Amino acid sequence: MDQLTVTGLGNELYATLDKLAKSEGISLNEAALKLLRSGAASAEVREHSDKVGSSFDHLIGLWTDQEADEFDAALQDVEIIGESIWQCLFQQTTYGSPHMRSRQAPI
Repeated sequence: MDQLTVTGLGNELYATLDKLAKSEGISLNEAALKLLRSGAASAEVREHSDKVGSSFDHLIGLWTDQEADEFDAALQDVEIIGESIWQCLFQQTTYGSPHMRSRQAPI
């Protein structure tokens, strides 16, 4: 197995590693590896920012076509917003620009 010696951690980073190790009952080495893996995963996510992530991958493909259709049908009513509500929402926002306030409600 490859080894790496890391120097210059500084007090703050060492304290973070120590806190993680103690809270999870793991060694400092395991805590460092966990943070390195987490950082590497974050870099990969930033590199592929068009992807949402893999948090829900275990749920993919569990619905039958009928269940998916029923779910989509149940959402149809809540996806429709009336023009008066649409206007009210955008007039109340601090970031709403005039072009946003004039958008048409989805049909």
